[in-house]
Amino acid sequence: MEEHTLTDRAKKLRKNMTKQERHLWYDFLSKRPEKWYRQKIIGNYIVDFYCEAFKLVIELDGSQHYEENAREYDKNRSTFLESMGNKVIRFTNTDIDSRFDSVCESIVQTLKWRIGDFSAKG
Repeated sequence: MEEHTLTDRAKKLRKNMTKQERHLWYDFLSKRPEKWYRQKIIGNYIVDFYCEAFKLVIELDGSQHYEENAREYDKNRSTFLESMGNKVIRFTNTDIDSRFDSVCESIVQTLKWRIGDFSAKG
């Protein structure tokens, strides 16, 4: 994809977030002390949420992610993102709707583990 096309798409996705993306963003991530990005371009991909300091990608998956071709695409995408040192964590829209507090706690725990990963390397 051309860069301006990705940029335009990312802007459109930011403007038209899903209900679950809005919930995670406005009720949790935007209030966190870390700098978070919505619909961040990494390589040729747009990730739902990204924290550069912790190299953490958060993806929210709707039902379309369970189709065979989508699962393969997500696998390749995660492999690429992880090859750049990122950690990718995924939640379903149902997770956000039905166990929001657990999702938030899982993100906090992953951030803590990432601190440990970085301090062990450095």
